[in-house]
Amino acid sequence: MAGDKQQQQQEQSLHLVVFPWLAFGHLIPFLELSKRLAARGHAVTFVSTARNIARLPPEGLSGRVRMVALPLPAVDGLPEGAESTADVPPEKVELLKAAFDGLAAPFADFLAAACAGDREEEEGVFGRKPDWIVLDFAHYWLCPIADEHQVPCAMFLIFTAAWVVYCGSREENINHPRVTVDDFMPMPRWFPSPPSLTFRRHEAAWIAASFRPNASGVSDIDRFWQTEQRCRLLLVRSCPELEPRLFPLISDVFRKPAVVPTGFLLPEDKPTTDATRSGAVRWLDEQPPRSVLYVALGSEAPVTAENVRELAAGLELSGERFLWALRPPSGAGGGGGDGAAAVAMLPEGFEARTRGRGVVCAGWVPQVRVLGHVAVGAFLTHCGWGSVTESLGFGGHPLVMLPFITDQGLIARMMAERGVGVEVARRDDDEGWFGRDDVAAAVRRVMVEERKGLAHNARSLQRLVLGDDGGREERDVDEVVECFRRHSSFFTEESL
Repeated sequence: MAGDKQQQQQEQSLHLVVFPWLAFGHLIPFLELSKRLAARGHAVTFVSTARNIARLPPEGLSGRVRMVALPLPAVDGLPEGAESTADVPPEKVELLKAAFDGLAAPFADFLAAACAGDREEEEGVFGRKPDWIVLDFAHYWLCPIADEHQVPCAMFLIFTAAWVVYCGSREENINHPRVTVDDFMPMPRWFPSPPSLTFRRHEAAWIAASFRPNASGVSDIDRFWQTEQRCRLLLVRSCPELEPRLFPLISDVFRKPAVVPTGFLLPEDKPTTDATRSGAVRWLDEQPPRSVLYVALGSEAPVTAENVRELAAGLELSGERFLWALRPPSGAGGGGGDGAAAVAMLPEGFEARTRGRGVVCAGWVPQVRVLGHVAVGAFLTHCGWGSVTESLGFGGHPLVMLPFITDQGLIARMMAERGVGVEVARRDDDEGWFGRDDVAAAVRRVMVEERKGLAHNARSLQRLVLGDDGGREERDVDEVVECFRRHSSFFTEESL
């Protein structure tokens, strides 16, 4: 009987191949989705490169998640050992994309072996042909490989629904072309939105560049278009409670039978020895409730030494308590980086002058644990979607917002519209310069002048997106699984 039950469970289980782009801002959400799918009894083959797999957090992984490493080819100009965007400065990411395209052949070999005959008796569900491939924006070469074996593809977009609509389909961009930087500043014609939802000039310049071919020979937007056109499903790391009008709009713009929210896919906040012994957490333990501004600009934002100096001077000028997770410049070492290089960017004497009310941590900081700490009252962030969702999920904090690139400006304006944050003022030019007075003014507004209203709005938004019982995200993942089941039988050449 036990054997029959195990066989029945195996027959009901899906085998999913999950393959993210080579950036930890993508790898981690894909891993969180994998863990949730595995927790529901499905088998997940997680594909990346060896060094990236070795750097993934092992917490929460089960035997239902199998790691497969593909060899990343060498490319002239790409540093030896560089396998993620964290390993290279921003100007060399396009070389990483060229190397990534070299994974097409080893992936084709992997998929051919995975589809060659039934090995279920020896390997369980992993020995069965994959039911779906869940891929990222960059994999324009993968769908034709999957088509050869009649394995359907779903694109998992780790961005907001607003960013997906802003990018738009190839057809919409042909009908309403965007050429100059000015064209990229407002929302496009197919995206009805409030006038405040715009990009600054320096942000739009970065986006315009992503519409042009780079050293890999393919523009970022063309990667996205070629991939989404051959994917039956789109999964979006957001929820209709936050972006109610946009999920139906994505379906219309991209002409997909299903656009499925995954929820935020927040990491688990399980106490670990490293987190509880962290100097940052111990310092927070000694601070009054809601008194500390947590400052973190992500691991890959293009923060310059001048940015660091002005931010430091602004924090000093504000007079508020702060905990700053200061990272080294992009490409200085990835996971932890060179802490000395980070500290060297601070103004001379800064740490001595702010001692007692401020701490700079140049090493690893347990961000989830920090955001959930009672002493933290607000979050100064670059508005990366992962950081904003963690703030909403674990703290419900008001935000001091300092966006740099990609969708960060759009996220900042969305949060401002919701009344949960204040953006640091910047000059509206090609550089987007900001100064210490701009930082201090935004910090004071969030921590003192408008604190009560912003904190109320942030907590209300937290309840809305997580659900009163905290289980909305789990229901979203259940719906993802149901969509996989409903749409898997529709795979034909004509349907693509």
